[in-house]
Amino acid sequence: MVKTKIRFPVTLEFNFKMLNKTIILASLLLLSSGLIKSQTVIGKYAGEFLAIGVGGRANGMGGAFSSVANDVTSGYWNPAGMATLDYPQIALMYSQNFGNLVNYNYAAVGIPYGVDMSFGLSIIRLSVDGIPDTREALVDAEGNVIYDISDPRARQIDPSKVKEFSNADWAFFFTFAKRQSGEFYYGANVKIIRRDLAEFSATGIGFDVAALYFPTERLTLGVNLQDVTTTLVAWSTGRNELITPTAKVGASYAFDFLWGKVIPAADIDMRFENRRYASQFNIGPVSFDVRAGMEYSYKNLFAMRMGYNDVRDFTLGAGIKLPKLNIDYSFAKFAGLKENGLGDSHKISLTLTLEDLRYKRNAQ
Repeated sequence: MVKTKIRFPVTLEFNFKMLNKTIILASLLLLSSGLIKSQTVIGKYAGEFLAIGVGGRANGMGGAFSSVANDVTSGYWNPAGMATLDYPQIALMYSQNFGNLVNYNYAAVGIPYGVDMSFGLSIIRLSVDGIPDTREALVDAEGNVIYDISDPRARQIDPSKVKEFSNADWAFFFTFAKRQSGEFYYGANVKIIRRDLAEFSATGIGFDVAALYFPTERLTLGVNLQDVTTTLVAWSTGRNELITPTAKVGASYAFDFLWGKVIPAADIDMRFENRRYASQFNIGPVSFDVRAGMEYSYKNLFAMRMGYNDVRDFTLGAGIKLPKLNIDYSFAKFAGLKENGLGDSHKISLTLTLEDLRYKRNAQ
């Protein structure tokens, strides 16, 4: 069995940004010391980077989007919604979380095919760069490297020996969706996960299945079963983590108001990871998180949004529709982090629709 030792600094003055990177990635460094046994475990929060959410519109509504999804971002929120596309769409989003420590990038393309099908590809990348690596920087009084912080000879960190590494998480969603009838749509994702942490890496594959149901012209019901078969993430060290299923169930209702349209929506996220203290409420090992949101759009020209997300924070958003281009923005302030300036999250996304008769779905 190969042993991996983690050395932490005894004395070192970090600037504020470096310190916060160290705090945020501390758990990941500890992970590297734990990835030394060949075993398969339920990886609590193993897929958490996939829960951040994409698109300025959806995030402005607090992520209550599993029944609202009707554009290319459906590949993430509800694959069945991809079948509502009549024209090809491309979406891009960039955001910085926790100040500018965590970078989050998203790109997607959706293509209608034939009379009632659509295909899509979505890519998510979350990264933290420039993380201080002090594992070979702890030295004694003569400058010799010490590999054990408990060694009485350990004196200080030698800044010249501090290296840097990056953490990057990738997810690729391959989406298929079909309109079964005017009232029922279904879809599925095959997703590939790639994680890199310093010299460690992991690869995983999982599946999502979803449906949209329109019982009336204004009411929509949605369900998205993520990681439905349990997603396996295999690390290069031999350790395997399992991402347990998450069920997203939502409803929305559209009605006319003041020369525009209002859509209130609500979602419930059900997880099975025994999140007793990191959820809004739970029944035994099953946890529940509620999302709520509302959108007002004026004559399909601009929109205003508000919401309440799964981490108990309020969100705001706005959007403007230009010819073939939608620009959406969302804002969230995480109350638990506001005292150190890390609590603001800004997301802006662009959605390009190739709204041309040459690309329109064959509606026969």
